[in-house]
Amino acid sequence: MVVHLSVNASVLNGPGTFQNNVYKIHSLGGLLPFVEWTFIFIPILFHAIVGMAIVGGALPNTHNYRYAANYRYTLQRATGVIAFFFIMWHVFHMHGWFHSEAWMENVAKPLDGANFKPYNATSTAGTALLGVGMALFYVVGILASVYHLANGIWTMGITWGVWTSPKAQQRASAVCAVFGIVLATVGLAAEWGVRNAVSTPEKLEAVRQQEATMLKANIATGAVVPDEHKEWRPEQAESDGEQEASLHGSEAEMTESR
Repeated sequence: MVVHLSVNASVLNGPGTFQNNVYKIHSLGGLLPFVEWTFIFIPILFHAIVGMAIVGGALPNTHNYRYAANYRYTLQRATGVIAFFFIMWHVFHMHGWFHSEAWMENVAKPLDGANFKPYNATSTAGTALLGVGMALFYVVGILASVYHLANGIWTMGITWGVWTSPKAQQRASAVCAVFGIVLATVGLAAEWGVRNAVSTPEKLEAVRQQEATMLKANIATGAVVPDEHKEWRPEQAESDGEQEASLHGSEAEMTESR
């Protein structure tokens, strides 16, 4: 999560920086799915299955015992559930889960999935998050995920006997709180960054032109392998145009109402 949010936040340094970072990730080629499943998806699924089993047997007791530890206990489980469904949706929303043509055409795209194109990182991620409802959903998901991670590190330290004394636990709690605040800030900044980069039709067009120029240059040098499945193409403009115009219009209306 730290790496993912940090890479996404690099868009604050400009769409070009973010795009170069995405190029580096996809330079792994055929190894990328192995890395993703081995170090990301399988651990998350295992953690989620175990976590759901724990949640199923846990009863909140904040009404009887109004202690901070009890609230953290309940929040840890609640945010775990939120984070799991958010991550599942996020992967579908951006990547579509599966990459078979039949799945993409008949399931992912009709359900607003598979929006992200690695060779057009900023423009596709940004337009996928332009809707106010989707943006707010991502805010909740990011905050829940970050809290679950930061507080989970603290509770893991207690369970594993890393910090056992009350003072050690208090210090660890402070460190985890700072870590959580910093990571949440990075995550929310990343979301704002990609949305802001395409917040007007003019900005969106400028970003797309920059991405096209970068892709052409990187293909010419051999740094990037051409792949139509990773690239947004102009023929998609007509189908995407109505949605983008609607989203930009909604943003403008909200700005005027303020």
